Amino acid sequence: MERRYRLLLACPDRVGVVAMVSNFISSHGGSITDANQHSDPSIGWFFMRVEIIAGSLPFGLDALRDAFLPIAQSFKMEWQITDSNQPKRVVLMASRESHCLADLLYRFHSKELFCDIPCVISNHNDLRTMVEWHDIPYHYVPVDKDNKQDHFDTIKSLINEYKADVIVLARYMQILPHELCETYPHQIINIHHSFLPSFAGAKPYHQAHDRGVKLIGATCHYVTQDLDEGPIIDQDVIRISHRDQPGDMVRLGRDVEKSVLSRGLRWHLEDRILVCGNKTVVFN
Repeated sequence: MERRYRLLLACPDRVGVVAMVSNFISSHGGSITDANQHSDPSIGWFFMRVEIIAGSLPFGLDALRDAFLPIAQSFKMEWQITDSNQPKRVVLMASRESHCLADLLYRFHSKELFCDIPCVISNHNDLRTMVEWHDIPYHYVPVDKDNKQDHFDTIKSLINEYKADVIVLARYMQILPHELCETYPHQIINIHHSFLPSFAGAKPYHQAHDRGVKLIGATCHYVTQDLDEGPIIDQDVIRISHRDQPGDMVRLGRDVEKSVLSRGLRWHLEDRILVCGNKTVVFN
């Protein structure tokens, strides 16, 4: 894909934002290839995402940011401009279940996801062979149930060492401490089944089967200090029936988890998500 600059912004809603942004880009000869906007009257905020052909501008990324800064300040914008040619560094974390990790590795290997994966971190050794087949370093960091802090200290050190832009919990089955969540706001992506909070704990699909549920699904969200309650990026469901046994539900649930997580990560990598409070605006 031709190199593009991506402008994301959020600001108090007022007349003239779109015109000002568009005029700024056109005044420098910039060619807009994609533009999306959303106004939320319930909170009085405006959201926008614009893609600009990088080669159509007379300057580079840093100069573009400098030139746009006065406009951003005048409209009190929360904003960023990114380069589509700069892949984000994605650290994957997993435990024993392989379906989400295997799916993301496949999509990375087949170039469906434009990113770098510098390493995989796990609290078990089960998935090492699969990861190392992709020539990606695998870090086994065991958990001492009586002293989990050492585990999380090592994880934080690895995340910093590999300069992660985003961390994906691909069925990593440990609860992150508050300190890690605060250190990486809107940079940690998680996936969980749709039964929370109704069927928490062990064997949620068996619990759901016993209750005769008719829909199963998954939620992809950013991780916050509130367990499984961070801003939602994507969700999906599929219908099941009384004929489906717990094993069928597990299989179907895994399919949904894989697709929802990969979509959520792709939208993050393509800078399509703006977070507002505890919800998101996703320009997909």
